[in-house]
Amino acid sequence: MRICVYGASSPTIDQEFIRKTEIMGREMAQRGHCLVFGGGAHGLMGAAARGVRENGGHIIGVIPKFFKKEMVEVVSEICDEIYTPDTMRERKQIMEDFADAFVMVPGGIGTYEEFFEILTLKQLCRHQKPIAIYNINGYYNELLYAIEQAMVKNFVRETCSELYFTTDNLDDLFRYIETPIQQSR
Repeated sequence: MRICVYGASSPTIDQEFIRKTEIMGREMAQRGHCLVFGGGAHGLMGAAARGVRENGGHIIGVIPKFFKKEMVEVVSEICDEIYTPDTMRERKQIMEDFADAFVMVPGGIGTYEEFFEILTLKQLCRHQKPIAIYNINGYYNELLYAIEQAMVKNFVRETCSELYFTTDNLDDLFRYIETPIQQSR
């Protein structure tokens, strides 16, 4: 299975997030999964790639050309395949097309944007791929609360919560994404 991981690229985040994401990457490779990610060498993107590499897994990086040209992000050198589209939109499309499942680890605005786009597409029945939030150290608790409040206030359908799975437990995360189409609209 090809698992797309969305996450932080910052090299200055707490080491506990990096450690847990590397463990997740090692587990991905041990289970025979391939990593699809944003191609960055730092932060949680780099941590996931390093973990996958440590257990001999396959890594597909997708990073826009301007990231390297404008020094936006250091490109990971451990990718087995690297794709360099022109735009962020093309990047997201390539990642979506390659992926069989999506995992969001802690991240910033770009990570939120990727998650909400893939969630919206699932809500609109454009795909039925599993989406999981790896809620390391409760990082996404406030975001999840905001989504719940949007449901309570009828801005978001209550069924939206059935479109993704949230956990801080790796066994539960992999059990969810490895289970064939268990979610419904």
